[in-house]
Amino acid sequence: MAQAKIHSKMTDGPCKFSRTMSMADRSGRLLEHLDQLEIRVEALRETASAMEQERECILEMLQSIQNSQEMRNICAGEREELDLTADRLMGRTLSVEISVGTIRNSQQEEALRNATSIIDEMVKKLLDDMASGRQRLQALLAACVTEAPPVAIDQKFQAIVISCALEDQKKIKRRLETLVRNVENAEKNIKIMDNQKLDDPKANGCQ
Repeated sequence: MAQAKIHSKMTDGPCKFSRTMSMADRSGRLLEHLDQLEIRVEALRETASAMEQERECILEMLQSIQNSQEMRNICAGEREELDLTADRLMGRTLSVEISVGTIRNSQQEEALRNATSIIDEMVKKLLDDMASGRQRLQALLAACVTEAPPVAIDQKFQAIVISCALEDQKKIKRRLETLVRNVENAEKNIKIMDNQKLDDPKANGCQ
């Protein structure tokens, strides 16, 4: 009986062996796919972050145009039309929502809250004393740069920022840079408007 089964197997034809992929090969291929996807994920985040910065830049430029001296030097009718156009563009820009989340541990979350609170409090004080506020903002910004700044560094704020996640550090720096630019532009506009109210001594024949 047993011999009959062996003979039957032999007469069925040559044996066929299937070569299967080893566990190590499967793991290697999956790891390679994941590495490729990681590159795409980082590229996606960088692209979204760049779009987020572009959105902020457009909004800042639109506000700058609306508050510019050139806008004040044109007639009311034309100024109203330009304001409407700028408002329309601002509304369309704000309709674009971009969000790049940041993974943080509890220490980084606490550091971000502290840094945000300090900046928010500083912004509130700008209306009371813009000149002093600008110096304070510059000290905060100096804490976020690697090169030696020409102003004093807020050491306490620097320690807080260092404890933040890297992406949050970049956003904090960008926010402070924007605030400093806005304050400087506001000071320039105030000086221009104030000078327009004063008489030029030379125009009155004074030396």
